Amino acid sequence: MNFAAAGDGTELAWTESGSGEPMLLIAGQATAMDGWGPTAELLSRSFRVIRFDHRGIGRSSRGEAGRYTTRLLAADAAAVLDAAGVSSAHVYGHSMGGRIGQWLAIDYPSRVRTLMLAATSGGRSADPALRASPSAMEALVSGDPSRLTPLFFDSEWAADHPEAVHTFFTSRASAWAKARHFKASRDHDAWSELGSIQAPSLILHGTEDPLTPLANAVLLRKHIPGSVLVRVPGAGHGLHLDHPRTIDWIREFIGRKSRRPSPPFRLFRLSTTLGD
Repeated sequence: MNFAAAGDGTELAWTESGSGEPMLLIAGQATAMDGWGPTAELLSRSFRVIRFDHRGIGRSSRGEAGRYTTRLLAADAAAVLDAAGVSSAHVYGHSMGGRIGQWLAIDYPSRVRTLMLAATSGGRSADPALRASPSAMEALVSGDPSRLTPLFFDSEWAADHPEAVHTFFTSRASAWAKARHFKASRDHDAWSELGSIQAPSLILHGTEDPLTPLANAVLLRKHIPGSVLVRVPGAGHGLHLDHPRTIDWIREFIGRKSRRPSPPFRLFRLSTTLGD
């Protein structure tokens, strides 16, 4: 286990595995780095995977209350890259981690080679089509894994991977930190600045996500220049874990963006097939 120093001195725990081009994984709201579980292991076969605990989560210290915003949490992510000796990385963010990834790409464009956004949003909106249902929000606030699991994961996958599900929903965090993570995610609003993102961006979103409806991904694609949206049929909010095909699409996307000139990209055909 390694530790990075954030701008306010907060200690951020991080670890790495694998080799190759660096990839930074940014976990979601109040979720520890261990929650990436099998996804991190599979990605480490192709990349140098770097994971970290957000401030207030897991092995990281909690730091200053005022620094719990998605934009300042992006500065934490940059500090982790500094500690790992990485000038730029592929960045993969899930849920609130995707919100943080947006700011990382906006505020630190030279640090982001490609940007992968899973089950996330550009932020606040008055449009009810972009918001979670009241029942889904009640389940999220409850923190009860038995209520959350159906919102995140396919039932068969969850039954076959109980340890991964348990690890994902179990993170060492105080109520103080969880409340600030929730507020940071809820207050996120990057819609007006997404157009400045320069990194090639891949948006992955489940068609049945009850916490972040698919309409958010459609709007993200419109706001981020040249981005690619892949709708994943039947997937919920945890598609980064229970739909391993997303890992193949990520590898393919990065491989295409690394090649010059680029051949036709199968993801575009797939995205069109799924209704993009």
